[in-house]
Amino acid sequence: MTDTTAYDRLTARFARIATIDECASMLGWDAAAMMPPGGGTARGDQLAVLAGLSHAEVIVPQVADDLAAAEVAPPEDVWAAANLRLMRHAHTRATAVPADLVEARARANSHCEKVWREAKRTSDFALVRPHLAEVVKLVREQAAALAPALGLSPYDALMDGYQRGIGAADVASIFGAYESFLMEALPAAEERQARLPPPIEPAGPFPIPAQEAVCRLVSERMGLDFDHARLDRSAHPFSGGTRTDVRITTRYDAADYTQAVMAVIHETGHALYERGLPAARARQPVGEAAGMAIHESQSLIVEMQACRDDEYLSWLGRVLHRAFGGDAAPYQTENLGRVFRRVERGFIRVEADEMTYPAHVIMRFRLERALISGNLAVADLPGAWNDALRELLGIVPPDDAKGCLQDIHWYDGAFGYFPSYTLGAMSAAQLMAVAVDRVRGLRTAMGIGDLSPLIDWLRKQVHGRGSLLGFNDLLTEATGQALNPGFFQAHLRRRYLGG
Repeated sequence: MTDTTAYDRLTARFARIATIDECASMLGWDAAAMMPPGGGTARGDQLAVLAGLSHAEVIVPQVADDLAAAEVAPPEDVWAAANLRLMRHAHTRATAVPADLVEARARANSHCEKVWREAKRTSDFALVRPHLAEVVKLVREQAAALAPALGLSPYDALMDGYQRGIGAADVASIFGAYESFLMEALPAAEERQARLPPPIEPAGPFPIPAQEAVCRLVSERMGLDFDHARLDRSAHPFSGGTRTDVRITTRYDAADYTQAVMAVIHETGHALYERGLPAARARQPVGEAAGMAIHESQSLIVEMQACRDDEYLSWLGRVLHRAFGGDAAPYQTENLGRVFRRVERGFIRVEADEMTYPAHVIMRFRLERALISGNLAVADLPGAWNDALRELLGIVPPDDAKGCLQDIHWYDGAFGYFPSYTLGAMSAAQLMAVAVDRVRGLRTAMGIGDLSPLIDWLRKQVHGRGSLLGFNDLLTEATGQALNPGFFQAHLRRRYLGG
């Protein structure tokens, strides 16, 4: 018979840990969206203390004792059994890393991220270089501590913190195959695109209050309940907060409405996933998202798969024309298709089209593996970045702001995260292909801006399952097979090559 007392103590403790982590998440949102610049040092201390408290809760001896007692006869309930396994995994990760390293990493990340903001603004890598070097040093120490405990390589141990069940060798193979596809498909897509009329550019400016109203309308129409959500501004769009208090952000440019709108669609996808997680499992490991690759699939299935299709663009065009006025021609479906489905080799990852976007991720994956292994020095990152982008896309950024300073992730300590973006895009294509086949009226609903048929299907297949299943098991349950990158390539061929 299961030692339910031990398991109950574990669920209570992990609920406390989740609550501490929620506090850190809200402080992180505030730092990016609301905090004055002078609050950075104190905020770093606050986040470090919370990270230390969360870590301390996991590593107390009582947790080890309760895990051992509960595992003697694991729960028969499938959710509880999975929860216990995830608790053990969290304990293994936490006990492998010294508490002082946890707090040191939190402080270093917070400080480096604040310096990065100014370095990016001024395109001055030298300003942030020593702080990034400290972050990388501490990440290496963490990876070295985690690797033997998890039976993984140091880099795989970092990946495990974002998406369990898929490692660097799997990713390298997938990315290598995609690189070969891109070398053939990108020139062909560019040639086909060159034969089409260029997009008609609408006359700006596009007032930011009008953009905000469009973004909120789009998000609400997708199904986000603003009794449990906020939309704010930040330097880098993101989704954060908690399951019942979701915070999404975007950035606005009065000369270009497209980035804000698509960023909000993307972040709303993340937010809808969080809102759809199983409420009965809240603040338990099994009730959390199934990993960041799955999380990215939920943002990209709406942003790239659904909302760039003609059906949805026909509705969005009417919304945009009402908001901004002027000539209706730029907001016609065919023209919006040329705007939102334009293939272009660019420097900025978050502005990249879906065909070239994986190249940006492949490059970062290779560079961060080299940083963690010690084969690439932080001081040499700008040159290595430029060389890698030249090799993959044939372009070189004019400065570091458009190069190695463009993303927040490394400067905030997130190593092992980048593969999730392209794994998510591939998963999204696979999920969408099955949804189109199985969900009645999906495309008709998209034509009136209604994504509820798609979201309802995702609620059952993905959101409501929490972390009950691993990455490939979840895809298999939803689509009938593990990750198959062929769905993504087929999607790109249909959309950009007419095949």
